[in-house]
Amino acid sequence: MIVTGTEAVTKTKYKVYIDGQFAFVLYKGELSRYQVQEGREITKETCDRIRGEVLVKRAKLRAMHLLNAMGRTESQLREKLTQGGYPEDVVDEALSYVKSFGYVDDVNYARSFTDSRKDKKSRREIEMLLKGKGISGEDIEKAMEECYGEDTAMQAVRKLMKKRRYIPGESSYEEKQRFMAYVMRKGFSYDDVCRALEEDSEDGA
Repeated sequence: MIVTGTEAVTKTKYKVYIDGQFAFVLYKGELSRYQVQEGREITKETCDRIRGEVLVKRAKLRAMHLLNAMGRTESQLREKLTQGGYPEDVVDEALSYVKSFGYVDDVNYARSFTDSRKDKKSRREIEMLLKGKGISGEDIEKAMEECYGEDTAMQAVRKLMKKRRYIPGESSYEEKQRFMAYVMRKGFSYDDVCRALEEDSEDGA
């Protein structure tokens, strides 16, 4: 194998290309330590040493740092590590490491995310947001089963009533239609909206 290129990322950090393909990122001192130089041969043994002595350790530390800054899904963490120039197999190992300690748990993330938003967003809205974070449908469904009771959606609709200052017994037909359209655009079902409006009317009667 031949080192076919070293590309500066910063003043001290370089992308290394082997046989024309991107391989990994090293600091300037590491290039010297492992004798990684453009046009020079590099053995599999040296690559394995770089992987074990530098890349895996650094990826694990980077993953921990990212998680200390904020909670992340597995997909988000994978994306961040990949953007940092870590090879796929190194990213896999770093993810396995943090998952083994429970630092990354997509079901738990989805559960916390849902609990903090279910009183003001529809289930459909939350599901779409979680999918956008790379969480699987199966993990989302597990979280939803734990977070949603029979009246959860109705309670959320009632909170939107207060926010919009909509009072069923005192509102016109046009105001009711506008409110219903607003709430249903947010992903609430027609039945949930009607139930909330009916019960609120009865409470105010």
